[in-house]
Amino acid sequence: MNQTVRKAVFPVAGLGTRFLPATKALPKEMLPIVDRPLIQYAVDEAREAGIEEFIFVTGRAKTAIEDHFDRSYELERSLEDSGNFQSLDGVREWVPEPGQISYTRQQQPLGLGHAVWCARYSIGDEPFAVLLADDLILARPTCLKQMVEAYREVGGNLVAVEDVPKEETGKYGILDVLDEKGKLVRAGGLIEKPEPAKAPSTLSIVGRYILHPSILTELNKQERGTDDEIQLTDAMARSISATPLHGFRFEGTRYDCGNRLGYIEANLAYALDREDMKEDVVKIIKKYS
Repeated sequence: MNQTVRKAVFPVAGLGTRFLPATKALPKEMLPIVDRPLIQYAVDEAREAGIEEFIFVTGRAKTAIEDHFDRSYELERSLEDSGNFQSLDGVREWVPEPGQISYTRQQQPLGLGHAVWCARYSIGDEPFAVLLADDLILARPTCLKQMVEAYREVGGNLVAVEDVPKEETGKYGILDVLDEKGKLVRAGGLIEKPEPAKAPSTLSIVGRYILHPSILTELNKQERGTDDEIQLTDAMARSISATPLHGFRFEGTRYDCGNRLGYIEANLAYALDREDMKEDVVKIIKKYS
């Protein structure tokens, strides 16, 4: 029987240069989708999946994330005194228990694998999830909750996947597919950002992972790959003979909020998904179409 997934890692040390100047002083993970920051969606997704411990791998100028997940007594008191209880419930929507959230620094920008490795002491010797806030996934149940159910069946390393156009394989980690069974895809290997002509498939990894703790042994080697970075995909590929790798075709829609057009689309999609906004947003879209 596979262990319960209790911990999640949130790599949030990136500079967000694609959104400058907006991200000069504001972490990109704090950019709002409608009225909640990107990182809040990722944390809520993990919480719905049963995650109990939340590990943030941060960098310089990321204190706004820590403040967001802390109590704001002055704001709460002001909202309470003014009778704005709806907004008060919003800022108190989820206040973590002491010890549920921890923070560690990625002091050098050496890639996703390095960011995960920075959290090794908090992870310990148990399976853990990794969520990238840039990949916003609208799904019910949430993508990670779907994955946790699948993980109970297969164990090992499990990644969320979706097909991408052949010409875009150079942007993603791509699976070498052995066989498929329903939503699960068994992989014989994977390649980080292959040229289209060298891509073994068009099945790409998106920003949701459930990883066996043995991945940390591979990351300890600090081997560099594509872009001269320590790649998480390389560590999974090297350990595939000992730790099986599966892709999971989730039900839902992914929005790439790492680029401006994807971010705009996500705002529209999430606004249209809300009953209190849908009708007005449709009118706005018609106005400009």
